[in-house]
Amino acid sequence: MPRATLRRACRTLAAVTTVTLAATACGGTTKDDVKNEAAPRAAAGKADPDAALKKDLTVAFLPKQVNNPYFTVADKGGEKALKQLGSTYKETGPNSATDTSGQVSYVNTLTQQQVDAIAVSAQDPGSLCTALKQARKNGIKVVTYDSDTDPACRDAFVSQASAEDLGRTQVQLLAKQLGHKGEIAILSAAQTATNQNTWIDFMKDELKDPEYKDMKLVKTVYGNDDPQASFQQTQGLLQEHPELAGIISPTTVGIKAAAQYLSGSKYKGKVALTGLGTPNDMRKYVTNGTVDAFELWDPARLGALAAHTAVALKSGRITGKEGETFKAGALGTFTVGEDGVVNLGKPTVFDKGNIDDFDF
Repeated sequence: MPRATLRRACRTLAAVTTVTLAATACGGTTKDDVKNEAAPRAAAGKADPDAALKKDLTVAFLPKQVNNPYFTVADKGGEKALKQLGSTYKETGPNSATDTSGQVSYVNTLTQQQVDAIAVSAQDPGSLCTALKQARKNGIKVVTYDSDTDPACRDAFVSQASAEDLGRTQVQLLAKQLGHKGEIAILSAAQTATNQNTWIDFMKDELKDPEYKDMKLVKTVYGNDDPQASFQQTQGLLQEHPELAGIISPTTVGIKAAAQYLSGSKYKGKVALTGLGTPNDMRKYVTNGTVDAFELWDPARLGALAAHTAVALKSGRITGKEGETFKAGALGTFTVGEDGVVNLGKPTVFDKGNIDDFDF
């Protein structure tokens, strides 16, 4: 598929992820949690990029699950940003990552409390819409982060990274480790996972570049985000392809299982492994030399950008319309994309030099 076609097909795909406490960590890398584009979205009003930045606002963060390490880091990033902006942070939400009705109740409560803005990571792309639309009717700005709703139900979506960046950078990271030579394989999640398949399409397109002429993708396998199945798929790959030089696993469950297998095998230090992982899952494998580097976004930066976006919306600096730009403190300047999507940027690479700086 040509790069231009891929971009058109996938540029609004939300690479939606939530990291939970156990094997479902970074579960959005395995679920088809993609925004519904059926409803048109229109930003109300006109942006004034020079408008005074409002202070003393109350911005509520509503994660998929409170006391979840990933969302704790993300929301703390939002809290820090709001303090710098002179506004108030609050967090509320369900204890279960599947309590959709609970999220709806929290939105309704925040609307009654008349907060100025809500930053929400949606458990379901459609279930929150009625409640969020009511919040907006009451003058509350709604920002989704990490996991989107239907675009018609919010003002902006702060996305971890574009699907294209997530796909291409994983190939680039592995190629650097291999010196752009050797057989490679992909260990994915479910064969039907929309976002995984989109990232893999971009991986395959990246591999068409002449700089990868000495790299060959020999197989893609699926571990269904089950630790044991992913472990066995890794073992099977190496038995079937004894010359395999590297593996990409764009799922936190898969990369951890693959690292576990490699670290106890003769392939440790000989077969490169990269993909999407969390520092806490991968730290020991980086420390013991099984993995050189892997990537993911920094959830603290994601939360901070959600906070800046909420304040910019409430201040009238942006409305969520494509092409608008705004400054987000030390994070830099961002441009609102199609359907109100604001991309955090390319993923963060974790290695021995920085992995101990993160706790999620």
